[in-house]
Amino acid sequence: MNTKAGLTSEEAASRLEQFGPNAVPDTTPAPIRRVLEKFWAPVPWMLEAAIVLQAALGEYVEATIIFGLLAFNAALGYFQEGRAQATLAALKSRLAMNATIRRAGVWTDLPATNLVPGDVVKLSLGTVVAADVRLVEGSILLDQSMLTGESIPVEAGPGFQTFAGALVQRGEAIAEVTATGTRTKFGRTAELVLSAHVVSTQQKAVMRVVRNLAMFNGSLIVVLVAYAWFRAMPGSEIISLVLTAVLASIPVALPATFTLAAAIGARALGRLGVLPTRLSAVDEAASIDVLCADKTGTLTANALKVTTVRPLTGFDESHTLGFAALAGSDAGPDPVDAAIRTAAKLHEVADLPKLVTFVPFDPGTKMSEATVRDASGAQLKIVKGAFTVVAGLSEPSPEASQAADELEAQGFRVLAVAIGPPGALRLAGMIALSDPPRADSAALIAELRTLGVRTVMVTGDAPATASIVARAVGLDGAVCPSGSIKEDVRPQDFAVFASVLPEGKYRLVEAFQKQGHAVGMCGDGANDAPALRQAQMGIAVSTATDVAKSAAGIVLTTSGLGGIVATVKEGRVTFQRIMTYTLNSVSKKVVQVLFLAVGLIMTEHAILTPMLMVIVMITGDFLGMSLTTDNVRPSPQPNSWRIGRLTIAGIFTGIAELVFCCIVLAMGKFVMRLEIDVLRTLAFVLIVFGNQATTYVVRGRGWLWSTRPSTWLVVSSVADVLIASTLASFGIFMTALPVAVVVGTLAASIVFAFVVDAAKRPVFRRLDIV
Repeated sequence: MNTKAGLTSEEAASRLEQFGPNAVPDTTPAPIRRVLEKFWAPVPWMLEAAIVLQAALGEYVEATIIFGLLAFNAALGYFQEGRAQATLAALKSRLAMNATIRRAGVWTDLPATNLVPGDVVKLSLGTVVAADVRLVEGSILLDQSMLTGESIPVEAGPGFQTFAGALVQRGEAIAEVTATGTRTKFGRTAELVLSAHVVSTQQKAVMRVVRNLAMFNGSLIVVLVAYAWFRAMPGSEIISLVLTAVLASIPVALPATFTLAAAIGARALGRLGVLPTRLSAVDEAASIDVLCADKTGTLTANALKVTTVRPLTGFDESHTLGFAALAGSDAGPDPVDAAIRTAAKLHEVADLPKLVTFVPFDPGTKMSEATVRDASGAQLKIVKGAFTVVAGLSEPSPEASQAADELEAQGFRVLAVAIGPPGALRLAGMIALSDPPRADSAALIAELRTLGVRTVMVTGDAPATASIVARAVGLDGAVCPSGSIKEDVRPQDFAVFASVLPEGKYRLVEAFQKQGHAVGMCGDGANDAPALRQAQMGIAVSTATDVAKSAAGIVLTTSGLGGIVATVKEGRVTFQRIMTYTLNSVSKKVVQVLFLAVGLIMTEHAILTPMLMVIVMITGDFLGMSLTTDNVRPSPQPNSWRIGRLTIAGIFTGIAELVFCCIVLAMGKFVMRLEIDVLRTLAFVLIVFGNQATTYVVRGRGWLWSTRPSTWLVVSSVADVLIASTLASFGIFMTALPVAVVVGTLAASIVFAFVVDAAKRPVFRRLDIV
């Protein structure tokens, strides 16, 4: 095409219609849809069914209370929801707002969304490249680290292909647009972020708990109805019995408890300089057993430094750095010159020649040069650049060739420096630059290893450079060969995955997850965004781009990587709290339905009414959420949801509580000769006191006194006991029960707690509940 004229307006309009705007499609869900989604899940379904039944029976007070519980769950989930679409918005903001485009031979500034393939654009200092382009004129220094992960900027000239999101650090060039919108590398990254999705273990746990309870309690309810029908109970009593059983089966506060526990963990992490952007990432941190860590900006500082100086015969380190600084810009954004200036200031010498003229780096010649005058007044020439170029202008030096080969083999970027009269240059030495590891990276990896988390490096950088950093931070193991990553690759196969593109990082995380691993992904650039979103725990370091921070579930707000260890530990604390509530919830739901069945057989009546069960739900389930503040011990190894074993443990403690409740109920029926309405009050008190006893039994894996309960847990327990005792003693919403019976039942429940605690320990050990 004619780059002097560019596209005509008609051609541009036609291509805009064909390829669409240079933007990422907006798929943000409407707020009303997000609200409705909170009412479309297993627990809401059960509550909604209970509301319909209550309304059908004309029990509008109970129906209103249950609707309030449903609305509370939905509101908590809605307002604590993560930033699901923030990544897409940040990716859009990375695209340049305007671009300088040549149309019909005239340069004009237009919105970047108007760019089409074939457009001719101007790239100058500070420009963010708005689309994928191929350079046709000029030369520029490009920072592509946001996409490639390579911390060293690249020199670009005619024919060079660069991508949307790259930043021009020096020079000016003309380029032709080759791809726009979602067809760019940056756009494909955005699409990957949209498609990246992993169902959280929290969601899976809630689903499995509800499924197991539904199967177990559903079968019991069928038996209850069959027995009631067989005993010719009135239809109204059967419906009331079914409604009570359904209410007894619903783990009403389970989703809200998961959210609250994560929010409390997030607040604790915030005090440590860690900001969770998705609450699910807090408890997910407890499960991760693999951490995929990006190299540039994550394990390293993402800042070029002079690593090694190799002066040749006749020169020293200080003079080599001084000559290199003279052949570089004395200010400006060039990271190579900046690194050399910093190193030279630490090795100042007094007899350096005086600068006369300076010629900036030219990507065509691959070097910069300076004319200087020494103390005698003689003019000398200094050149600095690629070793092959500078060596070709200088006197042959086998020593220099060997030194350059050694440094390049270690993955360093090597620059040669030569000085002397024009036509008689001598090599002064070699300067090796690299992006050094962060000071805390090695310690972080070692500590994660003790916590059972394996760390692997995943980077877009070259294998040689990546392996050097890996060894420096304690990642010992093989380097995965460049090319496509196999679907069956395992974390233990390689310590380093190098030359990996954004799609590759995303696929690698996905491959590990398919093998059953819980994956953490740590990164800082836009190239990490899809993998950060796909991972169970995406972590963006403090220097990360907005794109990476939005995609991640965890953002480190302070420098260093110590926040990752803190997140894992706090995640395991959160997990223990949630697991305790889940175990307690399973136990409660099992005992309540079984108690209804035994009570029906013992008294020929429903032993609890829907109103009594609603009160139990409010006082028991929601006050029980105080377990999210409890003092717990994090496990030394990654956690996982073993719902089957939790269900068995819950059934064990539930049956133990059932035995206790049935014994006391039998005493009330056959010894004390209490009427059915009084027995119902006794059953209510038994459920409340028994649930409190089992709460303290299951909150610890050792003896119930081995860890001190939190203040909020003690306060909620006292409140629950006082509310139940007051309602029962004064006959509010139920028939009054003698105070002596209430006190005696409370004393019996305390004895019951110590008995079950002794029986619990071998059962928990057998089920490996830690």
